[in-house]
Amino acid sequence: MEAILDGEGEALTRKAVELALGGDTVALRLCLDRMMPVRKDRPITFTLPTIDTPADLTKATSALLQGVADGEITPSEAAELSKLIDAHVKAIEAKDFAERLAALEQASGGKR
Repeated sequence: MEAILDGEGEALTRKAVELALGGDTVALRLCLDRMMPVRKDRPITFTLPTIDTPADLTKATSALLQGVADGEITPSEAAELSKLIDAHVKAIEAKDFAERLAALEQASGGKR
């Protein structure tokens, strides 16, 4: 099938545009969907408390719950933000672990 359409992209596009301009609603939708694709998500303005330690996690999740309850964000947006918070907390934990390990190694004189 691909070999049949090789080199025909421009002609097919031109025909779809002609049909759309001629009133073909299916062609019109096809053209508009290509020109202005439906957004999968939207930028949101939502303030989360600073998360410097894993202990700050409850403040952030409380803010998300309140944001959903107040209608500031949707439940699915809160779920996506939760994933970002989780990744951030894991990064903090990894940093803390590396610092503690380095301190232990230094205290033991670098011996294993």
